[in-house]
Amino acid sequence: MSDQSPPPGWTPRDPDTPAEPPAQPPAQPPSAQQPQPKTPSTPGDRKSGKQERRAAKKADRQRKRTGWRRMVPTWRMVVGAVLLLALLVLGALAAGYLLVDIPPANSAATAQSNVYLYADGSQLARDGEVNRVNVALSQIPRTVQEAVLAAEDRDFYSERAVDPKAMLRAAWNTATGKGTQSGSTITQQYVKNYYLGQEQTIKRKVKEFFIAIKLGREKSKDYILEGYLNTSYFGRNAYGIQAAAQAYYGKDVGRLTTAEGAYLATLLNSPSAFDVVSHPQSRERALARWNYVLGGMVKKQWLPAAEQAATRFPEPGKIRPAAGLSGQRGYLVEAVKDYIVERGIVGEKTLAKGGYRITTTIDRRRENDIVDAVDKEMVSKLDPETRKADRFVRAGGVSVDPATGKVVAMYGGIDYTKQYVNNATRHDYQVASTFKPFVFASAVENGSHTQDGRRITPNTLYNGDNKRRVVGTRIPYAPENEGQLSYGYITVSTATDLSVNAVFAQMVVDVGTARVKKTAIGLGIPENTPNFVASPAMALGTMQASVLDMTQAYATLADHGRYTPYTFVEKITKGGDNVHLPDRTPKQAVSREAADTTTSMLVSVVDNGSGTAALAAGRPAAGKTGTAELDRAAWFAAYTPDLVTVVAMMGQDPETGTLESLYGALGEPRIGGGGYPARIWAQYTKTALEGSEPLDFDLELQPGAVASPPPFIPNSPEPTPDESASEFPESPETPARPRRPNRPNRPTPPTGGQNQGGRTEGQTTEGDTAEGDTTEGDTTEDGTDAGSTTGTTAGTLGGVTGGLRRRPPSQYVE
Repeated sequence: MSDQSPPPGWTPRDPDTPAEPPAQPPAQPPSAQQPQPKTPSTPGDRKSGKQERRAAKKADRQRKRTGWRRMVPTWRMVVGAVLLLALLVLGALAAGYLLVDIPPANSAATAQSNVYLYADGSQLARDGEVNRVNVALSQIPRTVQEAVLAAEDRDFYSERAVDPKAMLRAAWNTATGKGTQSGSTITQQYVKNYYLGQEQTIKRKVKEFFIAIKLGREKSKDYILEGYLNTSYFGRNAYGIQAAAQAYYGKDVGRLTTAEGAYLATLLNSPSAFDVVSHPQSRERALARWNYVLGGMVKKQWLPAAEQAATRFPEPGKIRPAAGLSGQRGYLVEAVKDYIVERGIVGEKTLAKGGYRITTTIDRRRENDIVDAVDKEMVSKLDPETRKADRFVRAGGVSVDPATGKVVAMYGGIDYTKQYVNNATRHDYQVASTFKPFVFASAVENGSHTQDGRRITPNTLYNGDNKRRVVGTRIPYAPENEGQLSYGYITVSTATDLSVNAVFAQMVVDVGTARVKKTAIGLGIPENTPNFVASPAMALGTMQASVLDMTQAYATLADHGRYTPYTFVEKITKGGDNVHLPDRTPKQAVSREAADTTTSMLVSVVDNGSGTAALAAGRPAAGKTGTAELDRAAWFAAYTPDLVTVVAMMGQDPETGTLESLYGALGEPRIGGGGYPARIWAQYTKTALEGSEPLDFDLELQPGAVASPPPFIPNSPEPTPDESASEFPESPETPARPRRPNRPNRPTPPTGGQNQGGRTEGQTTEGDTAEGDTTEGDTTEDGTDAGSTTGTTAGTLGGVTGGLRRRPPSQYVE
């Protein structure tokens, strides 16, 4: 068959010749183009157009979602993720409910003892076995049940076993620093007490959640409440409401009053903190919680408001410690427990379950040394049958290694089974003049000046007259000196030796009370110390820090201003696992210059001043004496370069617990810090450091802190009836000396124009405020400080030493 002929007009093409594009018609001008007539569209065409438009919009969206926009999920993605998460949560809840069974009772019902060890590994004590007696709910008075509900879970009978909202709220409050909260219902708490444990872990919390749900479905509310009341920890080693009724009120649970039941309910929140007997400093907090419980009962209409108003706080009975905690062991165990719980190392209820092996920092030999020193220098000389005041005498002491912060010895009282309040950790006695070194340390740290512009150093002159009006504070303040003695112009060093109140009351205003408080906190005094108020009176030691707190602060001075938090604990283990201990990295609280210059003045107190009894230790030492208001306490805080010890004698009625004066105790008319406390310190320090070489202080002093002249006999007492006494005057440590008719001539003031009131001519007092807000007293350094101060000081010192007679160190008193 032959090839067909090409159509007409078709031109044959050579295969090797590339094809030419078709010819384009000539372009016409816009005006020449004619609009094309629209043709009617069919349904198929319309559908195709919609699809094209959708595709165009999608392409447009894709073009717009470039860069960071591609990272933002669409609403469809968000909805899908939420639905998926909800399904996963529901699946997890269902799986948890099916997989977690109600376990048998945990070992809490037969909890182990905790073992406490000395630093050398020998046993210090073993706390008692669990004290628990189960009772039926019907044996517990209805008002006692309601008090517990008012304290812990007011909607217990109407709510579900778990409260997710409360759990989320508690988690949020904990995360945001508003305090650790459980957010648990009574059902959850019962599960934790009886079936699980007190460990703060996610695994335990998840188990608690599911077990509580199952238990709430399977058991009645009465069953759960009864179990909760029989397993809860109330302190004093008492598990369950029956054991608590006996431990606190010496009666069966069925005889508890509404007020007593409310107090036991109060203890559930924090057993040790709210025990007003073992922790008297927490009394206000305990009373507030007790009133909260009663108020909750009124709100739920379980208690008439009139009955609440008529209810009085039911004082709990004395603690009855286990025989194994007699002597110092009970004080040491309680101090270690408080340290562990307060720092969150182990929760109080978890620790009470037992099973922990706790190695303390207590040096067994030094612990015996401090007990022997108190017995030899004080206890053996008491005669309570003959001298009534001897019945009030108590003592407390703490000894710390300043380089490590380890508490190596502590004396809490004569016997834990007889005097259960630890005298070393209580906060209800004024620290008196042992606070004065903090004022001077703050002055050096802040480069402070006197009201007339002189830098404060050990050689700065101050007016030491009795009842001299303090300049720089609006409220009149004119503190009494010990023995009503007036000293004229004396150096700061001499004022420290003799503990002259007038000088330090003025100095704290010159430095600034807020600055002094900040320095004391940096040294180690807790900010929440009772009566720790920034006012001129703080210089006289009106705050109520514990012996332990003061030992911490003096240890910072001893270690050249380096603050190392104290510790009672070397190591804690349970089941072979170590428990994490808090970090105690040292930090510089004040400059070495401030700490060492303060130490140099405290060395003079021991060598020449009111603390010469400490020389019996045979070691270079620095220290300060102090006597609280009305002679209720006498202190001696001192240190060698390698050991810091604070000793305090206190007066308290053993029957009523009232703080008492020590007048006439041990046959002495007065008890001062330089007497029995200093002698106890010397005896303990001598034996505790026996066998080691005496160390000298290595001090870097403030410029201008040269050696000051020896102390001298002050001017005779000169009362000034025109001026009011201090609001909180420090009581003298010894009777006032007899008046002398003739007084030596006073030295001239360091700057001209100063009168008896202490004001300087031509200088106004800036920033007069109410008590607690004082002027800083600092002036701008203009280059005249060093020359004028040094010259004035040196010139005036000659007048001071020339016009006053020295006396033997044995006659010095604070």
